[in-house]
Amino acid sequence: MRARTAPREKTVQKSRHDVWVGLFVLIGAAAILFLALKAGNLLNLSLSEGYEVETRFDNIGGLKPRAPVKSAGVVVGRVASIGFDDKTFQARVVLELDKRFAFPKDSSAKILTSGLLGEQYIGLEPGAEEENLAAGDVIRQTQSAVVLENLIGQFLYSKAADGAAAPAPAPAAGTGAKR
Repeated sequence: MRARTAPREKTVQKSRHDVWVGLFVLIGAAAILFLALKAGNLLNLSLSEGYEVETRFDNIGGLKPRAPVKSAGVVVGRVASIGFDDKTFQARVVLELDKRFAFPKDSSAKILTSGLLGEQYIGLEPGAEEENLAAGDVIRQTQSAVVLENLIGQFLYSKAADGAAAPAPAPAAGTGAKR
């Protein structure tokens, strides 16, 4: 009789072992998914509500929806949406700011880059006005993204212009003129 119960106990142990391995694999897959979403700025665990304000830029460079909005290096919101205004020919960027942070109405927004070739984000500089931004307000003072290709082009153009405007060097004394 003992011979029959031993194989059954082994299958129960094997079954429990399989459940633990499966649970471990599921937890690992969930952790990898969480990290991928967090790294791609596609996951926001903030449960606090916010308010939306609008900005307009001539050039947004590589700014993307869900990019951070920072003030003094602290994330205070996210880019909610990006669109194009065909009347002003500007990019319309809607920012969702955390309701914990209040900014004066005369605050300014600029598109900045993390590092030399890093991700782009919006930097908010608080103004001095007494009244704060509210839902639906527009930040009028903006500075567009600095596009690296434009900077390189301006540098090369200025160097070419400097080379064309430079006078020819004068001949050295005593090297070519006969008396």
